[in-house]
Amino acid sequence: MIDNRIQAPFNILHVLSAPVGGPFRHIVDLADGQIARGHRVGLIVGSMTGGVEAEARLAELAPRLALGLTRMRMSRHIGWSDGAAAAHVSRRVMTVDADVVHGHGAKGGAYVRLASRGRALRVYTPHGGSLHYSWRSPFGICYLAAERVLAHRTDLFLFESAYEYDAFRAKIGNPDRPKRVVYNGVRENDFATIATHPNATDLVFVGELRAHKGVDVLIDALARLARSGRSVTATIVGAGPDQLALESQARALGIAGRVRMVGATPARNAFALGRILVVPSRAESLPYVVLEGTAAGLPLIATRAGGIPEIFGPEAAALIPAGDPGALAQAIEAALQDPAAHCVLAQRLQSRVRVSFSVEAMTNAVLTAYCDAMSQSWLRRGQGRMPAWLTNSE
Repeated sequence: MIDNRIQAPFNILHVLSAPVGGPFRHIVDLADGQIARGHRVGLIVGSMTGGVEAEARLAELAPRLALGLTRMRMSRHIGWSDGAAAAHVSRRVMTVDADVVHGHGAKGGAYVRLASRGRALRVYTPHGGSLHYSWRSPFGICYLAAERVLAHRTDLFLFESAYEYDAFRAKIGNPDRPKRVVYNGVRENDFATIATHPNATDLVFVGELRAHKGVDVLIDALARLARSGRSVTATIVGAGPDQLALESQARALGIAGRVRMVGATPARNAFALGRILVVPSRAESLPYVVLEGTAAGLPLIATRAGGIPEIFGPEAAALIPAGDPGALAQAIEAALQDPAAHCVLAQRLQSRVRVSFSVEAMTNAVLTAYCDAMSQSWLRRGQGRMPAWLTNSE
């Protein structure tokens, strides 16, 4: 049942440093859903990354953003631009009289919680971010320590998966403020059938070219298959800092001719470039590529990483260990030998995603979480009698 409180229009600012990948898909879908429910929404987005697809999506969304769209420099790591970015967020919060300022990812979350908030509820969704780091690394010590400090300036934590919540508790501590797990969702048009390209390879990977995505493990698995006499081809779709290293790895292993790297392209276009989607990740939160691929009915090989088992549910036994090229090679071999079995699994996963992972459910859950956290924040900050709409729900 829909919470009556979410009918009151909010002024909502979303902040994201890098308009790429799953976090960008999430923020756009969430903004769309909130606008459709009558809320006034604005975006503050980094200007250093993006690409053609991101620019087109932002241009389409911009006319409907009542609180506007601003782009500014936001560095990936800690840098001199961070002070200016946090100050910009503060000014925007005050200018638009925000009810909610929602930070996405480590940088977006930091800017939101460092900013002067006025009366705005400060909300944080990690999207993996700092949680991919360990206390054993210099970067990890820096980022995880910052998360501990910033946790006290957070009014609401929203986690994409139970795995992400558990990782936060293990590395940062259990938040003493409201928190909720809200799964990412897909749209009805994500369930449209995708026609495989005539020149499709056996496999396709879609995502950022970073260590935690496990593309190096995929290349190792392909080399193992080649040594056993099995020629398997793959298309790698995406961009990132590890691209040159991955190309060198493929050449060194003698399989460069079997690995096609095509750069970044929209996910549904990318899915047509291979017959089986491979997600060899070492670490994830709740990856959109798995949700989108299963919605489209693609046969899928994925690792037991992050929140992926939560998407698979009762089918989680089909997942393979992360970081294990031998297990991945065996899974690829099995999928190619018995494609019918993998198509049946794909159909079951598609049905599960349709029922349990929708944009509508995601949007409603986020808005309800805002309301609940507003009620608690109102009382904690001693602002007197709460507005009637914050106490009336059904």
